[in-house]
Amino acid sequence: MIETQSLDGDSLQARYEEIREVYLSDNKPWVVGFSGGKDSTCTLQLVWTALSALPPEKRYKPVYVISSDTLVETPIIVRYIDSTLERISNAAIEQGLPFETKKVVPNVDRSFWVNLIGRGYPAPSRRFRWCTERLKIEPANDFIKERVAEFGEVVMVLGVRSSESASRAQVMSTHKIKGSVLSRHSTLSNAFVYSPIHAFSTDDVWTYLLQNQSPWGNDNRDLVAMYRNAQAGECPLVVDKTTPSCGNSRFGCWVCTVVERDRSMEAMIDSGEDWLEPLLDFRDLLAETQAPEKKRLYREFRRRNGHVSFITGTDTPVPGPYTLDFCKTLLERLLDTQISVQRDAPPGDDTLLIQDAELHEIRRLWRAERGDWADSVPQIVREKLGRDLNWIIEDNVAFSGDDGRLLNEVCAQRNIPTELVVRLLDVERAAHGLKRRHGVHTKIEEVFRQEWRDLDTVLAERLDGRANDDFALAEADFPDADDEDEVTQ
Repeated sequence: MIETQSLDGDSLQARYEEIREVYLSDNKPWVVGFSGGKDSTCTLQLVWTALSALPPEKRYKPVYVISSDTLVETPIIVRYIDSTLERISNAAIEQGLPFETKKVVPNVDRSFWVNLIGRGYPAPSRRFRWCTERLKIEPANDFIKERVAEFGEVVMVLGVRSSESASRAQVMSTHKIKGSVLSRHSTLSNAFVYSPIHAFSTDDVWTYLLQNQSPWGNDNRDLVAMYRNAQAGECPLVVDKTTPSCGNSRFGCWVCTVVERDRSMEAMIDSGEDWLEPLLDFRDLLAETQAPEKKRLYREFRRRNGHVSFITGTDTPVPGPYTLDFCKTLLERLLDTQISVQRDAPPGDDTLLIQDAELHEIRRLWRAERGDWADSVPQIVREKLGRDLNWIIEDNVAFSGDDGRLLNEVCAQRNIPTELVVRLLDVERAAHGLKRRHGVHTKIEEVFRQEWRDLDTVLAERLDGRANDDFALAEADFPDADDEDEVTQ
């Protein structure tokens, strides 16, 4: 049980007064980051209570309450945040307050499943945490940029605390504006950051929430129960790379493989949410693919740019993306998981693990970039879900699975890599019917420059000392996210 203590009344009133002063000091709209966790809830409740004390005519600036949905959030949290945002919106209208709720999501081509299953990106790790920027930073920043374009400047109100992270505290102080409670955003121009609870301790946060009723009708004791069941912390709205990793967070993504074990999900299941167990099994499958001794089972030996790199000082190739066959397995397992979760979920919980738009994009990537002539996505969806989506009918020349099998036989007879011919035909197919075929020869040349020999041949040449020097420039496994362009080419 969380013990409470009395907050000093004068200091709390001073906090309310500061919030009102900052709100009235200019015409910049506010954007409040809301993750549904204790810190963001405490921040929003402070702001709500402070602004409620202003006369109606002074509550003229909009306050946008944004929540970032990565589309791979834990279903329980999705349900909690959705219901909370609805209550916030309704209460704001009833009370005449300038709060507007907005849920931001990643673009389809940047989503987790499109990158993992569509492009074959490996499950995120500490060395290659490609998910954070695509799923969290970009959607939130896109919304902020839109408000900047509309109003000129914005103030971001975040539930960050100095005591939570030393690096975060340093960043907050580095960008602090002299003589102001605001800081400049670390990456976004014309965006300022205000942190009303920066000096709060964890005890302060819980004390405030348990001693002050939610103004939009939530019961903050439910929040306490959620934390207790998960035995973990929250995942804040991520707006830059200085925000701490969600890792063991209760409010993080259910697919997270940055940590070795998802203790939060395990704790939820132990507390009675047995229907979430298939999610944990799927997450563990992704984590298994990170084991060094198993990477060659699941991943290409070529990088996405078609070249082979070796771990420095060894003859071990740097693993590339997941193979297309394994991506098909992942899609099948994901749809099986979705069926299991939907079958056993509590009444009213219509959990959808992958969106139809993502399935369309995965199909496009497999067809356009990965030589999936068999058009596997509609087949898998039909087999697993028993239905068809409104699949796009291709206008240009399309190859079938039978064409692929015939091509494979012909290439085998002539000892030519089937993938090479597939890529060349795909280049020609993409240019079919165009009056101007500008660049087609360049694309064909790029295809020929890629490594199409099998791994044994490449290794034999390397051992004989005839390997291309370019292949020796490698790093251990995938490089850090800063080197991502090389990884994802």
